[in-house]
Amino acid sequence: MESRKLNLNIVERVSEFELLMKDFLLKNQVYQILFRGKGLEFDSYRDYAPDDDAQDIDWKASARANKPLVKRYIEERDLKIMILVDVSDNMIMGSTEKLKCEYAAEAAVSLGHLIITSGDKLGFGFFNNHVVKMVFPEKGMKQFERFVYEISDPILYGGKSDVTSGIENFLSYFDESFSSVVIISDFIKIRRGQGILFELFAKRFETMAIAVRDPLDMTMPDIKGEIVLENPETAEQIIVDPSVARRLYEQNALEQERFVKHILEDSGIDFLSLTTDKPFPPLLAEFLNERVEKKKYLVFK
Repeated sequence: MESRKLNLNIVERVSEFELLMKDFLLKNQVYQILFRGKGLEFDSYRDYAPDDDAQDIDWKASARANKPLVKRYIEERDLKIMILVDVSDNMIMGSTEKLKCEYAAEAAVSLGHLIITSGDKLGFGFFNNHVVKMVFPEKGMKQFERFVYEISDPILYGGKSDVTSGIENFLSYFDESFSSVVIISDFIKIRRGQGILFELFAKRFETMAIAVRDPLDMTMPDIKGEIVLENPETAEQIIVDPSVARRLYEQNALEQERFVKHILEDSGIDFLSLTTDKPFPPLLAEFLNERVEKKKYLVFK
């Protein structure tokens, strides 16, 4: 992708997303509930608050005190949050104004800005079937500016697509001080038996997955005649009549999307599916709001 400049509107997307976050009154709640972190050092107990996650209630301590208690951890703030972005060949395609990689970059940067302006440490990594680049978490706008610079570099993009191999390689860099991980990919090449990796991520870190897909990932174009499809990895080509193949193509795409959602959610990972023909800021903000409300209003037994 060396000859093509990315079509990014960073300032506009960040502004739209931040405005929606304020409208949903999410900024504090997101951090209290979604980006809480795991593995922090236990300090003491405190009374349960409405914004707390019910999973954090210590039932034995609550029974002794005759009131709901949650554990207080040292450094509940100052979290280390990683954003991992798929930059493989699969992401360099698009039938709308934005390629998948451009749409994903804008979403990633919007989340990154939220993290930095909330006073936490932002780290980021780019992957195909390997780690392309990783930058450890740091605070401050210089770190955000570096994120924008790196993710805007077209030379970064390309390479074989393999989301599970790509993110697995990051685990050797992550220690218990890392709090949360956001994975952004199209997740098209997840296969059966690969859920164990996502379970491992979810057990070690608060994890969220954002799938970015193009409409052509879900349906074939409505055109007459035949088209040539080429596998970007093998260069193998086949001739297809979209009017004949569309129904089977859409059925397989829908089944694959449901399969991915099942694997991720069963692993304990919050999952959002986006398509490049719809603006992400309202969908992402609403998704975070729904996750907060779901955790905030759990029925306790």
